[in-house]
Amino acid sequence: MRPTLFRLTIIAVLLLFAAPLAAEAPPIPKVGLLGDASWEPLRQGLRELGYVEGKTLILELRRSEGRAARLPDLAHELVRVNVHVIVSEGTPATFAAKRATATIPIVMAATGDPVCTGLVASLPRPGGNVTGLTQLGAGLAAKRLELLKEVIPHASHVAFLWNPANVDQKCHFNEVQAGARALGLTLQSIEVRTADELDRAFAAMVRERHSALQMTADALHQLHIDRIVAFAATNRLPVMYQLKENVVRGGLISYGALQADLLRRAAGYVDKILRGAKPADLPVEQPTKYELVINMKTAKALGLTIPPSVLLRADQVIE
Repeated sequence: MRPTLFRLTIIAVLLLFAAPLAAEAPPIPKVGLLGDASWEPLRQGLRELGYVEGKTLILELRRSEGRAARLPDLAHELVRVNVHVIVSEGTPATFAAKRATATIPIVMAATGDPVCTGLVASLPRPGGNVTGLTQLGAGLAAKRLELLKEVIPHASHVAFLWNPANVDQKCHFNEVQAGARALGLTLQSIEVRTADELDRAFAAMVRERHSALQMTADALHQLHIDRIVAFAATNRLPVMYQLKENVVRGGLISYGALQADLLRRAAGYVDKILRGAKPADLPVEQPTKYELVINMKTAKALGLTIPPSVLLRADQVIE
């Protein structure tokens, strides 16, 4: 009996020391968020997939506040805190993340055309460590111009506000130029790389007396969107926006992908990667929902009559 008792004692001691090791939980995955988006749709998507922030997932948020020059440092910060995935919002943020790491998976939540800018090799086979969702901002640029021409048939000169420092904007500008030629419009390039250049841009638009303005969703411009909307109202300038949010704030019209939908869908990529999927094997997805939004109060203030053909296609009309 004694040998048996001795063996049982040894086993009990071994189990006692092994218990803490067996009970030690794996590290909680950390996901870096890089960009100035409203991240709640992504959080919602993660909750729907069963993640609980602070318990089964840690989110590390880094905002640039519209200052693209900060993005490289913020991306390196996320690398230093050993995140498992980086979710980037916008083309500049995605480039900053890609330059900061070639190994950590990157999920782009709402970039421009990632093939045109060179972020991925192709949509079906992105390659490398970047995948996610594109909002195809540049791909819809000509369509926005067509809608603007429908709303203002007499338009002949249109200004295009863009940021050449954002590589995606160059693709956007090329699309708008082609669209303007097809519609017989004269297009003036209004370049704004910094907030200090906005006043000069406003002065140029007043001087040239444009029929309308079209703009993108560049992060710097969005940071100062209230100034742009106020300028347009003061100078009775119709503006075609990319984002619905700008029309809600008083802009005239917008057409584009639903940002919130793209951010929510990015949660699915995060989930697949945390479960072992490789970014190179996950095709880049395009928008599935687009919205045409019109602010009738603004149209009335501008003295515009929105054609019924356009109103019938609107997804939302703000009275």
